[in-house]
Amino acid sequence: MPTKESAEFIACMEDILDVYELPYNPNIPLVCMDEKPYRLLGDARQCLPMRPGNDQKIDSEYVRNGTCSIFAFVEPLGGTHHVSVREHRTALDWAEEIKYPVDVMYPYAEKIILVMDNLNTHKPSSLYKRYTPDEARRIIKCLEIHYTPKHGSWLNIAEIELNAMSRQCLARRIESISILREELAAWETERNTLMATVNWQFRTADARVKLSSLYPKLTTEDE
Repeated sequence: MPTKESAEFIACMEDILDVYELPYNPNIPLVCMDEKPYRLLGDARQCLPMRPGNDQKIDSEYVRNGTCSIFAFVEPLGGTHHVSVREHRTALDWAEEIKYPVDVMYPYAEKIILVMDNLNTHKPSSLYKRYTPDEARRIIKCLEIHYTPKHGSWLNIAEIELNAMSRQCLARRIESISILREELAAWETERNTLMATVNWQFRTADARVKLSSLYPKLTTEDE
């Protein structure tokens, strides 16, 4: 959160909150996207298996097998979910990931309302680094992009998705990208089967009360 009043933060926040109040429209899906780094860890010693009355025994020492990046997409009102794993989180990785909802998840949508953090790779320009100008422009025209404010990643519903994923699927050691992809694919299937939705309740009216200290104080000039 900003430490003082910030018109820029407020403007971006209220834009996101307005988007979250839109009614569900399957032809214009609202999709939130986020990514997180993940450390691949292996066991330094073989675990002792579970036995009746005893949990599995895991040694505290582990082996570092590098890092990767998890990309998550969630349609909070429609209950559609997608996660993927990449070795890196470059502009090219983002460009390839953002093509997936356009061409695979919602190929017949009129447009996709996309909410994401304002990272340096999360830019339409990244598409031109990966695709021809015609292809990059085609993808961009399918998107209506809304950025969360700086220090406001908590406004991205995809962050809720990543937190749920971490609790339900990642709270243990996973030693390789291939195993991580298998585990996340199973988790994605379960989430889509359940059509898990998100009931976002923080509205602009709430923000103007609870975050009133962030709103600029207006001054009246004498005539």
